Formats: sequence, C-alpha cells, structure tokens
Amino acid sequence: MPRVKLFARFREIAGVGEIEIEGKNLKEVVENLTQRYPKLREAFFEGEKLKDFVQIMVNGKNARGNLNLELSDRDLVAIFPPVSGG
Repeated sequence: MPRVKLFARFREIAGVGEIEIEGKNLKEVVENLTQRYPKLREAFFEGEKLKDFVQIMVNGKNARGNLNLELSDRDLVAIFPPVSGG
C-alpha cells in the first residue's frame, strides 16, 4: 500500500502524520483517506472538486494535477495545506 504523509493542519485533523492507504492511483488513495478520516473531506474538497490550495506530492514530485497517477506500494504521497510565511 502507498504511504501517505499528512502535514500541518491536515495532520491535526486526521490525528496521524503517516498512514498506509490502499489505492491503485492517487484518486483512490485520496478517496480512501477521506473515507477513513471524514473531516479531511471538508478540508480537501469543495463539492467533488479538490480545493486548489491542496498540494499533493508523490515521491517528491508535484502530482496535484494528475489524480489518475498510478501508484505502487513503494510510493510516498505527501499532502500539504497552504503554507504562508512572513
């Protein structure tokens, strides 16, 4: 199963920083994650659309625009909320 790392607010919402979630592609992993942690659905989605500010990386590469990206058991999915600094 792919590993998912959650950061900042998303980690707080789920109560875990890292978890293995089943899914053959990125869309399935995100859907399975939000089924397991329903409060993440509100944070990730507006209706059925992934919110623009949700950043998703697979093995260190931006995968935000490709939810159909095929995943393997060795892949690491990182999901970040918006980051601000000052």
